[in-house]
Amino acid sequence: MTQHSTTEYLEYVDRVWHGRAPLVDHLSGRWRDLGLVPVGERTGLFTGFANVAVFDTGDGLVMVDSGEWRSADELHAAVRNWSSAALTSVVFTHGHLDHVFGVHPFDAEADERGAPRPEVFAHEAVVERFERYARTAGYNGAINRRQFRQPRLTWPTDYRAPDTTYREGLTLRRGDLTFELVHARGETDDATYVWIPELRTLCTGDLFIWSSPNAGNPQKVQRYAEDWARALRQMALLGAETLLPGHGVPILGADRVREALENTAAYLESLVTQTLELMNTGATLDEVLHAVAPPHGLRDLPYLQPSYDEPEFVVRNLWRLYGGWYDQNPAHLKPAPESALAAEVAALAGGAGALAARARELLAEGADRLAGHLVEWAARAEPEDVTVAAIRAEVYEQRARRATSAMAKGVFAWAASESRAHASGRGLLEERADWPQDERDSLGARIAAPARDR
Repeated sequence: MTQHSTTEYLEYVDRVWHGRAPLVDHLSGRWRDLGLVPVGERTGLFTGFANVAVFDTGDGLVMVDSGEWRSADELHAAVRNWSSAALTSVVFTHGHLDHVFGVHPFDAEADERGAPRPEVFAHEAVVERFERYARTAGYNGAINRRQFRQPRLTWPTDYRAPDTTYREGLTLRRGDLTFELVHARGETDDATYVWIPELRTLCTGDLFIWSSPNAGNPQKVQRYAEDWARALRQMALLGAETLLPGHGVPILGADRVREALENTAAYLESLVTQTLELMNTGATLDEVLHAVAPPHGLRDLPYLQPSYDEPEFVVRNLWRLYGGWYDQNPAHLKPAPESALAAEVAALAGGAGALAARARELLAEGADRLAGHLVEWAARAEPEDVTVAAIRAEVYEQRARRATSAMAKGVFAWAASESRAHASGRGLLEERADWPQDERDSLGARIAAPARDR
């Protein structure tokens, strides 16, 4: 394994800020050999897909987030190489699986020593999230298998519950340091950001993720773009000199921190303003979706790329929040079954094969969205037709390659693999084995474990 230095990592961080180095090197754990990277006084950062920040208070350690289950033992070893002091407190910035599954080794360590377990702090809605996750484990397993292209992924039902919860804000004094916990709604309704004034350090959780804000995820519950922007504005006023995000590299320097927070807020505010202005004119969802776009001055910034979520999905979430699920198309209010509509369209077109053939032509012309509509009608009209299935796979393989966001790539790639498996007569797991390595190694594999490994 290549041995890196802290200096090399900080130089890499600077290149990422300027858009001259890929963020994936951080997300994939390339810098993990450093253990906890010193990113300021008394501060160590455990890098990877989801970050963990550790602070030496002078009277024990405080950890903000705890990573996911696969890295839990590695995190514990890194912390212990950094300090032998007891871990007294852990803050969950929200309840997503890649932030809350690394506490168990520290609990076990405390039990072995006969010492108190670390106290876990979180917003009160984290408890509600864990309860909802247990009730909807089957659904969450299904959608995350698609999103992260992991056929064996199963959703957990057992979580490390917080010991102490709060509603609006909570101040912790640990050793020489103060940890101010503030509730915000954004990607989630249970988000917390943490301000350590003595260190001028801000831990944002997923309120900043080095991507266009994840305020639109098409398969997940409601997100809150306007509240998110408000929280970013509040954080920008703190005067932080170090920003430790939930995902991606740290931002160092007060000017850069303020710029990143204010620009991300402006990005969201623009989407909200444009969407509401169009809704107030009576525009349909279709019209809004194809009219709203991020401001030109912001969309090219390295930390606002649509690499995970994308603006079109944010607009849909805004519509759902302010306007409900009806898209203003009367045919969609009480629609016919999709299979019946598909069969009728296929009959008019001369059969499912004709629809699929036209979809392939449209794909070659770059009309990916139209190709998707036609091939879906073809597949639903003749679900057993292997030729149609092969064309459907071709369409969605191309759509996955051309998509920018991980969410779109995941959904399209899953659809392609389903159809490819059907066309070849193989199972989905067999089909997945032939995916290119970069398609199979989804970062999302790190957030949930196969049941047999738990």
